Amino acid sequence: MTWDQDLDATGLLCPLPVLKARKRLSAMSEGQVLRMLADDPAAVIDVPHFCAEAGHELIASQTDDPTQVYLIRKVSAGAARS
Repeated sequence: MTWDQDLDATGLLCPLPVLKARKRLSAMSEGQVLRMLADDPAAVIDVPHFCAEAGHELIASQTDDPTQVYLIRKVSAGAARS
């Protein structure tokens, strides 16, 4: 899988990984994919919840101990609100 942008959120604790992902996704175009790296233990709960609430598609997540890798596809602002 390819992605359009990288976000290294390692070393950041809740809620910073999700806040940084939200900011980065807001600057991306619809359909683009963000790859986010995180090592906060709470991210395994926070990232899927953020995607579900914001309407973004969590394409994949995996753990490469101790780092988690998330692939998130941006949806349109209108689709995220519906």
